[in-house]
Amino acid sequence: MPFTWPVRVYWEDTDAGGIVFYANYLKFFERARTEWLRSLGVEQQALRERTGGMFVVSGTELRYHRPSRLDDLLLVTAQVVEAGRASMTIAQTARRGPGPDGELLCEGSIRIGWIDAQTFRPQRIPAEVLDALAGHAA
Repeated sequence: MPFTWPVRVYWEDTDAGGIVFYANYLKFFERARTEWLRSLGVEQQALRERTGGMFVVSGTELRYHRPSRLDDLLLVTAQVVEAGRASMTIAQTARRGPGPDGELLCEGSIRIGWIDAQTFRPQRIPAEVLDALAGHAA
């Protein structure tokens, strides 16, 4: 079952046409991933301080299906579809709420890598993070 996070569309999220600006779906997806990790007990700042590493986005692929507008309630999901030692791929969707079967607006595949925060070189994802995510893979 994917993690789900509600996101309300605000004025600042829309473009001159009154619909959600396409790049803002990346922000919605980022918020959902952050809250998902938080729900699993993984605080990114504390993890960085403890391990010296951090997550970075190394690739995205998005597909837009339908527009979203001001005041829409979106349900944004996140679920690991592939996890390696230094990176993982997360499938994400944004649907018009209120339920998980709402109208699909945007779907994406986000590749996340783990790096040393000082050198920016790839490192292994900490075992505690992989263990926390293990029960939430597709």
